Amino acid sequence: MEDHKDTKIRGYLPSPNTDVDSPDYPSDYREETAAEIAAPVPIARPAFQERSKSGEGTGAKAGTGMGWAALALSILSLFVMPILFGAAGIVLGFVARRRGAESLGAWAIGIGAISIIVGIFILPFF
Repeated sequence: MEDHKDTKIRGYLPSPNTDVDSPDYPSDYREETAAEIAAPVPIARPAFQERSKSGEGTGAKAGTGMGWAALALSILSLFVMPILFGAAGIVLGFVARRRGAESLGAWAIGIGAISIIVGIFILPFF
C-alpha cells in the first residue's frame, strides 16, 4: 500500500540517473544533510607553552588550588584509606605540576606514594 502523498512527490523529483526521468526512486531523497553548508572547524588546541605566553592560566595561580587539594588528599591518606586517597593525591599532584604548581604537586606526589607504600607493606602487620 503506497502513500498518496509519496506518489505525488515522487513525480516531481528528478531521478538519480540524469539521463532517465523515472519516478521510481521514492526513498533516495529523504535524508537531510548539512555538510555542504557548515565550514570545517579546526579542533586543535594551543599547547601549554603557547597558552602561558598568551596570558591565560599563567604562573602558579592556575594550579595552586589543585595543588592544595592534592596535598590535602595525600596528607589525609596517611590516616584514612591510604590506597584510595594516596592514589587520588598522586594523580592530582601530577595535574597540579602540569598546571604550574611545581612544589605543591611534588609534595603531594611524594606524600601520596609514601602513604601507599606504608599502607601496603607496613599497616597489615598491625
